[in-house]
Amino acid sequence: MAHVAFIGLGNMGGPMAGNLLTAGHSVTVFDLVLEACAALAEQGAMVADSAQAAIEGADCVISMLPAGRHVKDLYLGDDGLLARLDANVTVLDCSTIDAPTAREVGEAAAARGIGFMDSPVSGGVAAAKAGTLAFMCGGDAMTFEKARVVLSAMGRNIFHAGPAGAGQVAKGCNNMLLAIHMLGTCEALEMGVRNGLDPKVLSEIMLASSGRNWSLEVYNPYPGVMDGVPASNDYQPGFMVDLMVKDLGLAMAIAGQAGVDNQLGQLARKLYEAHQAGGNGSRDFSSILERLKD
Repeated sequence: MAHVAFIGLGNMGGPMAGNLLTAGHSVTVFDLVLEACAALAEQGAMVADSAQAAIEGADCVISMLPAGRHVKDLYLGDDGLLARLDANVTVLDCSTIDAPTAREVGEAAAARGIGFMDSPVSGGVAAAKAGTLAFMCGGDAMTFEKARVVLSAMGRNIFHAGPAGAGQVAKGCNNMLLAIHMLGTCEALEMGVRNGLDPKVLSEIMLASSGRNWSLEVYNPYPGVMDGVPASNDYQPGFMVDLMVKDLGLAMAIAGQAGVDNQLGQLARKLYEAHQAGGNGSRDFSSILERLKD
C-alpha cells in the first residue's frame, strides 16, 4: 500500500480520496475548505495544514483542482511542490485542464527526474463515489505502471493515452462527444414526445437500434424515464453545466491547436453557453433538454 498525498477535495476529489482509504492506502489530505478535510478525517485520513506539509513522506501525490492556473501554482516555481519532491515520488494530476499546462508541468517534473502523469477522469460524481471512474493518462510507460496501482482503487478503466498532455487531449475529445450525443438524444426524445410517443418506449426503441448511445443508456435526460439519474431528480448534478462549458472550451482549444474545424463541437458549446447564461450553470448538463421543451 502507498502513502498518498491528496490535494483538492471537491465533489470529485473527496470521494476519490475516500476510495483510496477504503483500499487500504495511507492518505494525507489538504484542501482550503476545512469541512472537506474533516469529512476525510472521519474516514481515517490524516489532515495537513498546507499542500507542502501534505506531501511529506508521500509515495504518490494526487491533485484534483479547478483549472490550469491552480495546477501551475501548486507544482511550479521555487515554492512549488516539484521543488520539494524527490525522484521516487509519482505525481498524478487528475484535474481537467488545458493540455499545454499539463505538458509544461510534465516537462518540469521530467527535468527533476519525477514521474508525472496528467490523469483526468470521466464518469462524474456517481462514478467517483463508486470507484468506477475512467482515467486517461499522459506520461511515460514506467510512470503509468506505477500509477495504475493507485488509480485502480478509484477507477475501473485506466488508459495510457500517450505522453504528457495526452490525457487532457483524450478528455477533451471525450467530453465534446458527450455534449454532442446528449444534445442529439434530447432532440430525438423531445421530437418523439411532441409527436405522441412515450419517452420511455422511444428510449427502449432507440436503445435496441442504431441510435443507441451512453446518454440514452446510462444517463437518460428525459424526466421519469430512468431512476437514479439527474433528470429524475430535478436535474441535480451529476455533472454541472458550468463544467461542461469549461470542458467544451478546452476542447475548442485542442481543436484549434490542430486546425480542426469541429463545427458540431462549436455548436454544442454555443448551446451550453446559452443554457448556462439562463441561470442553469449549477444544474446537471442533461437539463439542456429543457431548452427544447421551452
